[in-house]
Amino acid sequence: MSYLVFDQVSKRYGETEVVAPFDLEVAEGEFVAFLGPSGCGKTTLMRMVGGLERPSSGRLLLRGEALQSPDRRRGMVFQSYSAFPWLTVAGNVAYGMRYRRDLSAAEKTERTAHFLALVGLTDFAQSWPNRISGGMRQRVAIARTLAAGSEILLMDEPFGALDAQRREFLQLELRRIQLEERKTVIFVTHDVEEAAFLADRVIVFTRRPARLMARVDVTARIGSDRTLDIREGADFFALRNELLHHIRATASPEEDAA
Repeated sequence: MSYLVFDQVSKRYGETEVVAPFDLEVAEGEFVAFLGPSGCGKTTLMRMVGGLERPSSGRLLLRGEALQSPDRRRGMVFQSYSAFPWLTVAGNVAYGMRYRRDLSAAEKTERTAHFLALVGLTDFAQSWPNRISGGMRQRVAIARTLAAGSEILLMDEPFGALDAQRREFLQLELRRIQLEERKTVIFVTHDVEEAAFLADRVIVFTRRPARLMARVDVTARIGSDRTLDIREGADFFALRNELLHHIRATASPEEDAA
């Protein structure tokens, strides 16, 4: 049985078509990047996986079960730094488990410590969010989502507001965490190099309404181990240029002339 299936999924808002009918299968533990121009509809697709939007037609299936409303199997991390300012770093991570009746208080404490260590924030457990950097706050959001028990991480340009150095560091950390925890990730971005560096597979969309333009198997091209040195290699350079070619092909004549 396939893990996550998009079966002729589409989205309309009134007369406006945002996502054209779309098919895709995502394997368990796979890191898939949705790449396309800003505003093309890729975030809408991700929100449908999370249950925040309903498809206008088609179905989304997780292990054969139709997805409806949000649940803790699917956790979302947004671009904005979504740490609760009235809770400490540890309190924010523990907050992700607030509705879990299957865990004792001791187990929740243990999981909080585990995920703080996983994202490198053990020393900041009692810090307040306004006392840590933006990159650290994004790590808090990732740890909170993992602690909640999410199988799938839905990430909407989570590093878009960071400077280049912090962004690079968190890209490496996310890839490490995803492999260690064996999580499935859907990562929305319009950054070609970020998609090529992070993903096992890149799904390229046209401008709105989003239509599938290309499926690019990144792991087959550059392997599963990702280090900063990879960015300097000929294989990565060729992959990036291929993705850029697809993105340029999505531009409208008006955009080409701009």
